Amino acid sequence: MCRSIHTLHNFEPAATSDEVHAAALQYVRKIAGTTKPSKANQEAFDRAVAAIEHATQHLLDDLVTSAPPKNREEEAAKARERAIKSGRYAAA
Repeated sequence: MCRSIHTLHNFEPAATSDEVHAAALQYVRKIAGTTKPSKANQEAFDRAVAAIEHATQHLLDDLVTSAPPKNREEEAAKARERAIKSGRYAAA
């Protein structure tokens, strides 16, 4: 489930609020062990997502690096190539 959480730091353009939210949601889903909480747990689930989203955005805002920003398309292409070479996915 957490495989869909991707590195968000040092990309051009910077991570969007939707990407930060998606990462927070995936993290909470993994920790909670569910993709859809019960009605009794929905409020706690939503609070956790909001708190982690907030902390993640602050972390991304505060991180510094001297490395040049990475290009999203190039990094995605490299990841696809690695997956194909490993046999996880067939070449398209």
